[in-house]
Amino acid sequence: MTKPLEAIPEINRLVHEPARLAILTVLAACERADFLFLERATGLTRGNLSVQLARLEEAGLIEIEKILERKRTLTTASLVRHGRQALDLYWRNMEEMRALAKSTKLAKDGSLPRGLPRPAAVES
Repeated sequence: MTKPLEAIPEINRLVHEPARLAILTVLAACERADFLFLERATGLTRGNLSVQLARLEEAGLIEIEKILERKRTLTTASLVRHGRQALDLYWRNMEEMRALAKSTKLAKDGSLPRGLPRPAAVES
């Protein structure tokens, strides 16, 4: 019999970071998005958006395309297959964690169920 905490699925920290999760979620809803749209949709600053896009591209989750349009660079991003798979797996794992949390109820007396580690005492 496995202990409840051993059943918790692994969470992809690259996807789990809030700014990157917001970007991936927006990109999952469209074929391609330009930088300005992503900036407005996520509420991220230009600098943070740029850094997070670079990290996602380095990880192979998105593709960034830059084209010159009327003497200005137009940056667009799209979710690649590996990115969609990573995002789908992330949401499945989060749902599994949610289901596990629902199934792991406290006893009527407020004690934790068997098999769950007791929290460490806080020293003051």
